[in-house]
Parts: sequence; C-alpha cells; structure tokens
Amino acid sequence: MLDTPAVQRLRYVRQLGHAFLVYPGATHSRFEHALGAYHLTKSALTALAERGELDPANEDDRLAARLAALLHDIGHYPFSHSLEEAGFLHHESLGVAKLTRGELGEVLVSIGGPSLAGRIGDLIRGRSASPLGGLISGSLDLDKIEYLSRDARMCGVPYGAVDVDRLLASLTLVDGGAGRWEIGVHEKGISALESLLFAKYQMYRNVYWHHAVRSATCMFKRAVRRAVADRVLAAPTIAEATDGSLMTALLAADPTGLAARVQERRLFKRALDLPASDVPHDAQDWLSDDPDLLERVEDALAVESGLAPGLLLLDFPARTSMLSVDLPLRTRSGGVERLTDAGRAGQLGLPRVADALYESARRLRVFTEGRASARLDGLMGLVVMPAEEVRQRLDAKAPLLR
Repeated sequence: MLDTPAVQRLRYVRQLGHAFLVYPGATHSRFEHALGAYHLTKSALTALAERGELDPANEDDRLAARLAALLHDIGHYPFSHSLEEAGFLHHESLGVAKLTRGELGEVLVSIGGPSLAGRIGDLIRGRSASPLGGLISGSLDLDKIEYLSRDARMCGVPYGAVDVDRLLASLTLVDGGAGRWEIGVHEKGISALESLLFAKYQMYRNVYWHHAVRSATCMFKRAVRRAVADRVLAAPTIAEATDGSLMTALLAADPTGLAARVQERRLFKRALDLPASDVPHDAQDWLSDDPDLLERVEDALAVESGLAPGLLLLDFPARTSMLSVDLPLRTRSGGVERLTDAGRAGQLGLPRVADALYESARRLRVFTEGRASARLDGLMGLVVMPAEEVRQRLDAKAPLLR
C-alpha cells in the first residue's frame, strides 16, 4: 500500500506549505506525518486492547482505523491548506474519492474487501458510526496530536509540546448513551488535553499564521487562481501535483509575477496588522469564505491605495474550531461527563477562554508590494459590510473605503 502512487505522492508535498520560508526546518512531508499518525493509531489501539476496552470495536473497525490514519491526507493539495482557502474542493473529498481508484483501490479491496474503502472514507470525513471514529476525527484525534508535535520539532520551536504518552494512556472507550460507544478521555488526562489545546493555539499564533507565512500563502493563492482563470492550469491537475511540479508550472506561465516572488522570498509587506480583538465582532464571513469576492475587493482597494490590481492582498484567516472540545470524560469515580467548550469546573478551564485565545492568534492583515499611498482608515467599515452590499459597490465602481 505504501508503494502505491497515491501514497508516494505525499513524499513530495510539504506538511506546512510555505512555513519553510520562515522556519527552514519545516520541509517535512505529509508522507512522514501519515506514517506518524499510523504509528500513534496502532499505539492507541494496543493500549486500549491491553486494558480490555476494545470489545465494542471489531477487527474490521480496527483495520479501518489504522488505514484511515495512514491515508487521511492522500487527497491533500500542494502547499498545505492554501488552495482550499482559494476556493478549491476540500482535500478530504478528493482523498476519499481516491480510495476506490487505481492501484490503491485494488490494494484496499485485496486487504478488506469492497466495503473497506467506504469504512475508511467515513472515518476520514467524521461520519463513521465506529466507536474508534474519535481516533481519526474529533477533539482528540491522533492526526492533531501527531502534526502538532512534528511541526514544532521540525520548526525548532517550543510551542507545540504535547504530552503524547499521557494522552495515549488516558484514552478510553465510553458509552456515550443509547449503546453508542466513542473515544473519550480519562480524568487523569485532563492536563495533557489542556496542553494539546494550548499547543494548537501557540502553533497557530507563532507558526501557521506567522505574518510572512501568510503573505507567501496569499501571494501563492493569487498566482494559482490566475493560472486557473487563464486556463494554464486545471483543478484536477493541481490536485495531483506535488509542491515542485506545481511551482514549475506556475513559474512557466504566471503573468502576475507572484510565483517568482514567492520562490525568491520577495514577499509583500504588511501595510496593516491588527489582532482580531481590534476588528469589529460583526466582521463578515466573505473575508475568509468567499475568495471570488475577496479578490475583487483586493483589486479595488489596490486601485484606491495607488497600486496596480493584484498588488494588495487582504488576509483574515478563520479556524473557528481551533480550541473546540466535545468528547466524553470518564471520572475517577467511574461516572461519565461531557467535556464541551464550556470546560469543566476545576478541571478544564482552557475552553472557557478559547474565544480570547482565538482572537489573539487571528489577525487581519493587508499585504502590499510597496507602501500604499492611501490610508486604510475606512477598512473597518468595509469588513462589516454584507457581501451583497460589497458587490453592489463594486459593480457601481463606488469607493470601498469611506
């Protein structure tokens, strides 16, 4: 299975996209991460079996969980999540489709029959009824534990420290009601769970959403979108590309010049950089969820700021589930409670300050090639403007900044 083309492609797709432009060690691949997730899943299943907790899960569930951990990223685009931000299909949908195709599909049938790919796909998408689904998708999934630890180590930063052994030792199968078993955590693992959540916040603040990483990401997204609009590249081709092959294609035909600038690390600079706490709470979702409208806004703002279209980029990334928690807790007395974003008095306090942490990690930035000649004082009025009103102003060629 490891030698199938779908899996081997992951050797040439970096885990952290453009983070290597800031952290030179961040060149590790999604192949390494996949092997790590597989290893952690095997370790978790072994620990559960040794404690006699796997009775509700049959051998088919265990096989599907192990392979889901290994294959969960086979649909991933080059350069991390940037192309999903740019409006391309989610990588999980692409990956699930690959499970039934080509050499990989044949191998899965030979291992577990025609139904195995479907069980793996349900686990990857978080739709499985298997009691082991929480190992693959959820608040305590092993994908998250693996990538945080590996990313921090490869970047050479202390922020992603996670007590992996303690978390694995505290995993337990819990009857969540109506005979539905699911992965939970024992009370002894509360502090390790808090360390996982705080590590995630720190990595987003210091690595994933670092200003230079986000500048490169925005420039790259613009270059790819232009290549697709010009029919130089097609979405199916991009989905099968590696980091290297996609950059080669962009550099060969990129009228924006952005791909070359990213390649040479001549990144746009910050004309504005505000924490989310300084941005109105009613800022509109189109800033992160509507790349087509965002691109039109960027070009209009560039002209208003004395720049050519394409030389001003607006960035307000969103990850509302960054610190979300929803899983059962087995107490020392043997009872079961539900851990949610409300936390647990005296035990899990981090979720109760999750909104403040999220606002600290998230930032509204304007990147420009050079210094914008016009002030951006009216930007706060724009970010709260409903999408339909923004479109109307754009269609009427009315100024966006008042």
